[in-house]
Amino acid sequence: MTVRTTRRAFLSAATMMAAALAATACGSPQDTATGGGDSAAPVKVGLVYSQSGALASYGKQYVEGFKAGLDFATKGTGKVGDRKIELTEVDDAGDPAKAVSAAKDLIGKGTKIIAGSTASGVALQVAPIAAQNKVLFISGPAATDAVTGANKYTFRSGRQSYQDVVTAKSFIGDPTGKKVVVFAQDGAFGDANEAAVKAVIGTAGATVSSVRAPASATEFTPFASQIKAAKPDLLFVAWAGTTAPAMWQTLDQQGVLSSTTVVTGLDIRASWPTFGAAGAKISFLSHYFDGASDTEASKALKAKVNTIDLFHPDGFAAAQMVVRAAQEGGEDVDKMVTALEGWSFDGVKGKMTIRAADHALLQPMFQAKLTGSGTAFTATAQKSLTGDETAPPAVAMKG
Repeated sequence: MTVRTTRRAFLSAATMMAAALAATACGSPQDTATGGGDSAAPVKVGLVYSQSGALASYGKQYVEGFKAGLDFATKGTGKVGDRKIELTEVDDAGDPAKAVSAAKDLIGKGTKIIAGSTASGVALQVAPIAAQNKVLFISGPAATDAVTGANKYTFRSGRQSYQDVVTAKSFIGDPTGKKVVVFAQDGAFGDANEAAVKAVIGTAGATVSSVRAPASATEFTPFASQIKAAKPDLLFVAWAGTTAPAMWQTLDQQGVLSSTTVVTGLDIRASWPTFGAAGAKISFLSHYFDGASDTEASKALKAKVNTIDLFHPDGFAAAQMVVRAAQEGGEDVDKMVTALEGWSFDGVKGKMTIRAADHALLQPMFQAKLTGSGTAFTATAQKSLTGDETAPPAVAMKG
């Protein structure tokens, strides 16, 4: 995975046995937007996310998606029954301390629903605050697996890292006897990615090894030679930073991309030119891209934002969850939690299900290809994986 997407850590509990899915209640979020609380008091929702900082582009997509989702789920009224949904947006700049301070301030002002968290580090600090104050917290693009099962008051509206790795595994079918190489930079980020692939794909029967490069490396021919010599059935690339264009160019020139299946994550559209001429030769695991689905929700979102990008669906789903919680729970947060647990709804990506046991969000994931070049790249779906196919192992609720 390249550029910013790869900064998020992969799962810590990939080898746990999956529990049976809890029975789910099906329904469309629009169906829940016709009632209301016990009064005309507004539903206060705090959106704490990255308006500035390294992940500001992710935050922008998230909040655009949220507002489109709110319009969709309330049928354009912005209300649940007679109650107006009142949004307060706060910039955490990707700083956990700022996010915690903002969450506490919002809670002190009577806010019972907090959403956002563009960064994983932020989500992991806000989640305990939600539990301590018994408010609903719906994490956003933050991909760390640790958000799942954090506590009974914490949910997520985006995918988690395990779902990325399982999607990567789908490119080689049965992993038994297959050779997988992880190409990553030295450091904690590379360690996490290598560990995740070993945990998810290695335990399924593949032999996983790695080729690691110093973060300061600018010459990649020696690493390309090591990869070719290993003759992998799958090369999983986890890369971050400004050297990505040179790295991809070298892998292409040295014939790596034509000698094996190369998989990485498809980041936001602005990052696509990073792949250069190599883009059309790479297999991508994808959370979402414009055109990946053709749902009513995706049509509604596209009408609002014109071009759907990676994290628009996370905001859209968060708004659907907020409407469901407010409709069914009124001012009672525990009832909001109960209303979300086990709920299935039709999101931008397709069928979404909140697993009651640990609040994992089961959702479709996609295999994708790029065609064209540079700024003219177009993504197309090669295969869609269902929420059941990419479901992470169930974890024990921590609080």
